[in-house]
Amino acid sequence: GIFQSTKKLFLSERAGRGRTLEFIRKNTANGLSVANLVAGLSSILCSLNRQYHHSCWLLLVGFLLDLADGAVARQLNACSALGAKLDDFADFTTFGLATVLLLQPQGVLDGLLAIAYVMAVFARLCFFSTGIPFTYRGLPCPYASSLLVSTFLLTAGNVTLLRVTAIVMILFMVDRGFYPHDKVLESQLWKKVVYAGGVATVLFLPATVASVYCLAWSTSYIVFPFAVWSCKA
Repeated sequence: GIFQSTKKLFLSERAGRGRTLEFIRKNTANGLSVANLVAGLSSILCSLNRQYHHSCWLLLVGFLLDLADGAVARQLNACSALGAKLDDFADFTTFGLATVLLLQPQGVLDGLLAIAYVMAVFARLCFFSTGIPFTYRGLPCPYASSLLVSTFLLTAGNVTLLRVTAIVMILFMVDRGFYPHDKVLESQLWKKVVYAGGVATVLFLPATVASVYCLAWSTSYIVFPFAVWSCKA
């Protein structure tokens, strides 16, 4: 009787552990998407309180989280329709709504530019599919956000330059030209080193260093997508 009870207890514990591990496997990527969403919402609150440096730091954290969640989902074989929707909603919040607040829209023209930027992100996320493996249509919005954030930090929030940069990013996002699906964490070692460097600079180094690093990273992908970042999957 004792042996049977012990065996049942052991088997139930093992089954429970298995269910827990399966839950973690299925939801790790979703957790990263939620973290990205929280970073975006926190960035919005910081911008509304005119704490733009905090807002920028949160957007760079969101950029790193977004690059990680897809890789984690694929590595753990946990891609799902729910995960894709959650990721898109987080991206729209962080790289659309939160990013556009850095432009500090005041009048009608500023408002129209902000709306155009958010709609470009919306169109990019919802309507641009390629059917070609490892390829995007139009510039992925996290890179546009990273470039805008870096520009903000390096120019001490020069609004005129930011708005010009935003217009250029809108053109890149709505253009249906091809961009490689970089898969930074699943590709060549040097790309993983670039990502690790991004994490180190954003979390541990001064904002100026982090912004220079992310500006160089984003610009290289935006201007030389295939020469530099073409993924050999």
